[in-house]
Amino acid sequence: MSDSIKHECGIALVRLLKPQSYYKEKYNDSHYGLSKLYLLMEKQHNRGQEAAGLACVKIDAAPGEEYIFRERHLGTNAITECFDAVNRAIGEHSREPSHKMPYIGEIYLGHLRYSTTGRSGISYVHPFLRRNNWRSRNLCIAGNFNLTNVEELMEHVVREGQHPRSDADMFIMLEQMGYLLDARHTSLYDEFTREGYSGKELNDKIEENLKMEQIIREASSLWDGGFCIIGATGSGDCFVFRDKWGIRPCFYYLDGEIAVVASERAVIQTTMNVEYETVKELQPAEAMIIGKEGNVSFHAIAETGKITPCSFERIYFSRGSDADIYRERKGLGKALVPQILDEISYDLDNSVFSFIPNTAEVAYLGMMDGLNEYLDKVKLERILSLDKNCGRTSHESALLEILSHKVRSEKLAIKDIKLRTFITESANRNDLAAHVYDITYGSIRPYKDTIVVIDDSIVRGTTLKQSIIKILGRLHPKRIIVVSSSPQIRYPDCYGIDMSRMEEFIAFNATMKLLEERKMMDIAVETYRKCKRAITGHDNSVNYVKEVYAPFSEREISEKIAEMVTPEGLECQIGIIYQSVENLHKACGRNSGDWYFSGNYPTPGGIRIANMAYVKYFEAANPTLK
Repeated sequence: MSDSIKHECGIALVRLLKPQSYYKEKYNDSHYGLSKLYLLMEKQHNRGQEAAGLACVKIDAAPGEEYIFRERHLGTNAITECFDAVNRAIGEHSREPSHKMPYIGEIYLGHLRYSTTGRSGISYVHPFLRRNNWRSRNLCIAGNFNLTNVEELMEHVVREGQHPRSDADMFIMLEQMGYLLDARHTSLYDEFTREGYSGKELNDKIEENLKMEQIIREASSLWDGGFCIIGATGSGDCFVFRDKWGIRPCFYYLDGEIAVVASERAVIQTTMNVEYETVKELQPAEAMIIGKEGNVSFHAIAETGKITPCSFERIYFSRGSDADIYRERKGLGKALVPQILDEISYDLDNSVFSFIPNTAEVAYLGMMDGLNEYLDKVKLERILSLDKNCGRTSHESALLEILSHKVRSEKLAIKDIKLRTFITESANRNDLAAHVYDITYGSIRPYKDTIVVIDDSIVRGTTLKQSIIKILGRLHPKRIIVVSSSPQIRYPDCYGIDMSRMEEFIAFNATMKLLEERKMMDIAVETYRKCKRAITGHDNSVNYVKEVYAPFSEREISEKIAEMVTPEGLECQIGIIYQSVENLHKACGRNSGDWYFSGNYPTPGGIRIANMAYVKYFEAANPTLK
């Protein structure tokens, strides 16, 4: 993606199902659980480069001994710093038996963070921990999520008598679950005390009967948004559960030795060296509970909604090494071929194809497959139409001429350096941005060839205008056509991607320019009024932002975008091609969450966020309307 955006976090859970001695004997690794957690986190480092954290729960620790350990760090090297600190802590207790060593336990939680709310600092780094003197009332959770109804949840927990220390969604979720855990614990305490239990027997009865699935079901019933949460209690119950719309991804692997959970299938395959079929997807509205004794159970925590897994996971976020994602990304590239051929007037001889590194490479391969299939059909038709009566020499010459036609591809754009923020003057920053990419000189025929480059998404268009198109222009092409393997991003995401403001989307800005140029701003004003009425009246049934796009075709908006990303003084013409939503669905199958493209949000909170984003945009642009 040429315009970098922050996105979904990454989660990792490891539950050892055998005694520690088993792993030492079989794998010669006394830190087997930690080793697996490290690999799961490192293989998902792309999912969170602002912070990382981990936690360990030691089951059956003796009274007076610590049984929950946690380490969290900020920055791009957070994973390394976390595990360095853990290894130092273990080293300081190397002479002690393993059951007394820190971070040597049965349950491990890991998290990689990208902030999508603008909040930063160590207090916002997962896992979150709620302490209590009762082992079973300690709660540690981490997640990949974003909730849309935090204000409503805040009001709910305050009505219950709680006083949260923060209004961030993770704090609220922790307090909700903690409150229900406390209530369940108190109820069981009263019940078993009346039956005559006390001391350790009482504690054991409570821990055996907590029923984490009930707590998860009740807490999450109030949540609107996309989420996948992992967690553990101090007594040894651990769990993972997923939103009922399936927005956020979750995969797991189970055998007799270990249970593993992560945000991506291929990460588990690599870490555990297992086949595709053995890694399962946790279903929407499903919870997996692993009890203190290692018993695994699955529970429906809600009725499923409209299943809409996030398609941006498939297009961009998840690693392309996953078999399904690799196939889908190739499918996205291939689906664009008819539009590309039409745009270049089917002139393959004078067109050079490439991609914008690095995440668009797989879509590029699919595009090339489609182009080659088209050219093969053309060659076959020409061969079949050859005159069989012509001489052998002329026949061979004609065949060679037909076979000489190829789809021309070159690596035109090269990712060179990263923009450094210490340059504050805008002119200098823009100049530096123009050098983020470099080009392969001499790779096309100047003033004759058309360049076609594929990107996986065009969000803001800033890097296109300031860098990529300028640099490609130095090759003096006849035309530059930029192809996006995803559709136009028109609406904010509210389920975990850092795309919240309307003015960030070049498709929206192009639409507003079209409304202005065609003297149709009354539509923009009326849309504002409808959105304002909706959010003040708590009407979350209609996404009124769709109305600003309604007067224009996708092609009209794309053409306006092409104008907007054309740098001043560029010699050649720019064309922009976007994927269609229909082809997105065909390529990605059940992973059909497309609200940022279509405005079809799966939850009421998503509709509210879209209307609110438009109101904020319009009031900022027209302050007298506030």
